[in-house]
Amino acid sequence: MQSTIVMVNLFGAVALLLFGLSLVKDGVTRAFGARLRAGLAKGTSNSLRAFLTGLLATLALQSSTATTLMTASFAEKGLIRSRMAQIALLGANIGTAITAWIVALGIGWMAPLLIFTGVAMQRVSRSSARQGGGFAIVGIGLMLLSLELLGMATEPMRESRALAAFLGMLDNAWPVALIISAGLAFASSSSLAIVMLVLSLSSAGVLTPGLTIALVLGANLGHAIPPVVATLASAPAARRVAIGNLVVRTVGCLVALPLVGLNADLLQTLPLHRQNLPVDVHLLFNLVVALIAWPFAGALTNAIRRFIPDQESGETGPRYLDEAVLDTPVMALSGATREVLRVGDLIEAMLIRASNAFNNNDLSELRDIAPLEKQVDVLQQEVKIFLSRLGRHSLNEEDGRRSMLIIEYAVNLEHIGDIIEKGLCDQIGKKVTNGLKFSDEGHQELKSLFDLTIDNLRIAQTIFVSRNSDLARHLIEVKVDVRHMEKRSAERHLERLRDGLIESLQTSSLHLDMLRDLKRINAHIASVAYPIVEESGLLTESRLRPRG
Repeated sequence: MQSTIVMVNLFGAVALLLFGLSLVKDGVTRAFGARLRAGLAKGTSNSLRAFLTGLLATLALQSSTATTLMTASFAEKGLIRSRMAQIALLGANIGTAITAWIVALGIGWMAPLLIFTGVAMQRVSRSSARQGGGFAIVGIGLMLLSLELLGMATEPMRESRALAAFLGMLDNAWPVALIISAGLAFASSSSLAIVMLVLSLSSAGVLTPGLTIALVLGANLGHAIPPVVATLASAPAARRVAIGNLVVRTVGCLVALPLVGLNADLLQTLPLHRQNLPVDVHLLFNLVVALIAWPFAGALTNAIRRFIPDQESGETGPRYLDEAVLDTPVMALSGATREVLRVGDLIEAMLIRASNAFNNNDLSELRDIAPLEKQVDVLQQEVKIFLSRLGRHSLNEEDGRRSMLIIEYAVNLEHIGDIIEKGLCDQIGKKVTNGLKFSDEGHQELKSLFDLTIDNLRIAQTIFVSRNSDLARHLIEVKVDVRHMEKRSAERHLERLRDGLIESLQTSSLHLDMLRDLKRINAHIASVAYPIVEESGLLTESRLRPRG
């Protein structure tokens, strides 16, 4: 029963530490998220600035994992060079070690004061930044309180024979101890939590110096794994950053582990307090690794690029949907807008290929359309999921309206992709496969409608970004012209049928079906203009108001 109570207290203290860490991260992100991300993106012009930026960002966020993921996302977008990203992560790892060292200074008496101050700030202030700062201060207070609770929870372990026997086995199997510690750090996504746990056990006198060092090394290795898992589905540039950090941690641990016994004896000769040995080792290990790995950051980046090369242009995943900015609506909406513009570019490529296949009787132009349409489906689905998650945060009226317009445009583009793949491609394929020939007039009418549709899509892309009411009105007027073109072309086609023109007889159904599908595509394209025209007061319930 006593052992159960000890374990509950121990796990509760660790859980409180992790909760405090999450409060600090969320609070700092809420208060300074946009500036932190901007600073991380811009502060990497040279090696020293990259290192300091990574260190400071981690001290602010209290999470090297968060810093790693942000750095990886910036590398994916080309905002940070890969070599600078690796150096920034060396600073991030030292930032985590400094945090552990500060928390272990014996300032737990400040916990109640910090919690009270943070709650007061959060309750009294209406400023989002100050409320975020309040959350962060509460988180720091909880971290200090959790360290006190960890110390109390581990005191009874001095008398535990079972724990002594288990730790005795680990003391003779440092690689196993390292793996166990790495697993705990991976499960908790925090090296700080595991180092604090090791600190409490070491202070209770149940760990030898050698075992302490092995466990600290495992915590350093384990905390590098979650970013690798989180970026598995990301672009190669992002994966390379996370894997590079793991490689540096792994090599450092493999080199340091055989020297644990020597290092333990050496550390005991230094003027270090044994009760602070875990945090001292944690900081020293990361400093040494940074000094050694820094000059080889470029070589490491090049080596990893050989194993994880850039993908070809067929890459289908989103590029601009950064989950790290979900708490900053302006940046999240900007990323979603860029992603939907990319969808529009894919639709334009599909239309151009379909037009070329129609004009040149070339089936090879159609082969890329199905993969492009699948990519459109993936991206529009990712945009909808991303913005639905954004909707869970507090959005003002304008941001909420913008979010809905982005989703509507993405859905319309996806419908266009379906029409091209399932309609136009099938009709063009029948034309080429069966050797059918349109009349000269019929071919020119469809060619002109194809060209106009591509031009209209380009205008729609511009309207989607600029929200220009004049362009929006023009696009709606062109939609009316398209309707008239479709009607006149159908009438002339029927006239040619009455005149007995053989080409028209053979291609009658294809001609009418293609007219219908191009008209539907233009209707979806023009839909982007209606909300803008309506906001400008230029739209009646059913038609545009006349000029003048």
